[in-house]
Parts: sequence; structure tokens; C-alpha cells
Amino acid sequence: MNASLMGSLMGVYAGVAAGFVLGRLGWLDAMWRRAGLARLGAAAGHPVRLLAALAFLVFVPALLFRTTARLDPTGLPWATMAAYFLPASLLLLTVHAYFSRRRALPPGAQAQAESRAPQEPAVRAITATFGNTAQLGIPVSTALFGETGLALHLAVIALHALTLMTLATVLAEVAAARQGPDGGRRTGRAQRLAAIAGVTARRSILHPVVLPVLAGLAWNLAGWPLPAAVDGLLAGLALIAVPLCLALIGLSLAEARGLSVLRESIGLVAFKLLAMPAVIAAVAHGFFGLEGLPLGVLVMCAALPAGANALLFAQRYRVLEAQTAAAVAGSTLLFALTAPLWVMALAWMR
Repeated sequence: MNASLMGSLMGVYAGVAAGFVLGRLGWLDAMWRRAGLARLGAAAGHPVRLLAALAFLVFVPALLFRTTARLDPTGLPWATMAAYFLPASLLLLTVHAYFSRRRALPPGAQAQAESRAPQEPAVRAITATFGNTAQLGIPVSTALFGETGLALHLAVIALHALTLMTLATVLAEVAAARQGPDGGRRTGRAQRLAAIAGVTARRSILHPVVLPVLAGLAWNLAGWPLPAAVDGLLAGLALIAVPLCLALIGLSLAEARGLSVLRESIGLVAFKLLAMPAVIAAVAHGFFGLEGLPLGVLVMCAALPAGANALLFAQRYRVLEAQTAAAVAGSTLLFALTAPLWVMALAWMR
């Protein structure tokens, strides 16, 4: 692995480590108390949750809206995008189905089943398939494939959240609606399905990830240019999103206790770093006939570690936060070992 990639990895590690140290030393809580916010109690919320809310509701939406509003749909290589997002979406659905079946318990354990959050399978699915395409993916593609490869990688980024995060959001909201009051009523099947569909559609569209993407696409299709002042404001907010997300990973790890969290995330880490790029390579090469640079960009994009947006997704629903943080951090550390293996595999496939 060359110096450019190692530098990018070290930057990611530094952001996570900063959040971890901040959390373990209690500095964030101390600053919170000095500011007098602790006296506000639940009104102010826990500092980590407040930072996560800011990232999820302000900084990440600014990044997503700006990306999609500036997107040129006519310039996207749609066949190549299909070679990535069709298998990626199927993998997400497969992981979700697997953990949904595991979540189903025998009748005698019904109380335990009800105590589990219905969004758990969706959180695990997005963790296993959503990669760090920006902070780490951009320097990886630039170093390995140059500007031509970077252009293709940016096309993947443009559709990444729109495709995978939207799909995971719909799955999470469907599960929540089916377990909620409307879904649990003994009404007619058609009426119950209509109620679930209505709740799901409303929650999925009015979502901090989906809504800015849809708004950006609508702005784009309308042909409106972004005013310079607005673009500058969005760019400034977007710059905060990545380091804040990295620090939140470290803060969430600092709150975790014991090795059980790390053990629970091993399967997701292995799936993200090994299974997903293998499937993308097989489908893109065997079914879509891709080779050379397009194949390399897609495989390395799939081989990226889990992205911080997966943690924000978990924090949004307050489900598996520590496990997701461990998966993001663990996959990022192991990427230094698995990335050269995929580079060698691509060289062998030529």
C-alpha cells in the first residue's frame, strides 16, 4: 500500500482515536457541565447524542443535498452503476433477511422478541454494505486509478446514499410500522397493509438522509444553479460532516464496555471486507462483462470499510450503536490488510 493510501488511513484512525480519547477521559462531559447544559437534563440531551443529531440533521444532509444538486445525471455510466448497485442492494436485502429470521424467536420467547428493536436487521444490513466511499474511497481510487478512475468513483458516491440508505430506511420503517400500533391491530389485511405503507412512506421520505437527496435531485432536474452564497454555506457544513462522524465513532467506542461488542461485529466486518467485494467482482465481471479500470473501481469501492453513515443510521434509531461503531472502526483497521489482497486479485483477473 503506497504512502497516499497510508496517509488517508492514518487520517481516519486519527479522527476515531481523537473521539475515543475524548470520550474515555470524560472531557466532553466536563465541557458539557461547565457550559451549564447538564442542568437542562433531557432537554439538552447527552452530548454524544446531540453531536450525532447535529451530524445527522445538519451536516450530512448538507453534504448529500450539495452532491445531488450538482450531479449531472446524463454523464453517469448507468450500466456500470447497475453492475454495482444491483448486487449491493441484493446483498443488503440478504443480510436483512438473515437477521430478520434470526430475530424471530419461538413462541415461548415472545416477550424477548418484543423487547428487541424492529430496526436491528436494517442497521446490521447497512453496516455490512455501506462503505466509506468519501473519506477513504476518494484517495484510494485516486491513488490506484488516477483521475479517470476517480470520476467513476464519484459517480458511485452520487448514488451511494440514495440507493443503499434509502433502501435501509424503508426496511427499518416497514419493520417499525409493522410492530407499531397500526401494524399490530387486528384489522383487515388490506387496511393493515395500507396503514403500514402510509407510515413507511411518510417516515422514509421525511428522513434526514432521504429528504435532502430527493430535494437535491428535484433542484437538479429543475435546472436551477446553486447560488454562490448557498453553495459556499453547504460546502462549509459538508466539510464538518466527515471529521465529526469519525469522532463520533471513537466516542461510541469509548462508551462501549467489554469485548462482546467487538465479537458481535466480526461477522459484519468480514462480510464488508471480503464477501461484498467478491460478489461485486463476480457479478460485474461475469454478468455485466466489466474488466480493467471499471471493474477495478467497483471492486475496490465494495472492498472499502464500513462508512460512518452506518453509525449515524444506528444512532438515529438508537439501535446497536456500540456494535456498529466497533464494525466501522474494526473494518477500517483491517482494510490496511485486505486492500492489497483485492489489488492483487484484480491484477490476476486481467
